[in-house]
Amino acid sequence: MKLDANSLIRVLLTKRCLTVTKLAEMISKKTGRKMSQQNLSKKLLRGSVKYDEMLEIAEILGFEIKVDEIKDWKRG
Repeated sequence: MKLDANSLIRVLLTKRCLTVTKLAEMISKKTGRKMSQQNLSKKLLRGSVKYDEMLEIAEILGFEIKVDEIKDWKRG
């Protein structure tokens, strides 16, 4: 199943019973960078979450992002 960053983050928030507001607070606390609920929501809606931000969010929520090699992959 393929999800965009917005959908994936919302799934992770649901699994942790958290809101975007709480996530924004957690990001601010961990990084020292001010992140408001409004700014985070806009970033999610625009699809402008960077890969390093996605890794950070996953870690804050207690998840990791893995890259696995596809078996039988052929150069195409």
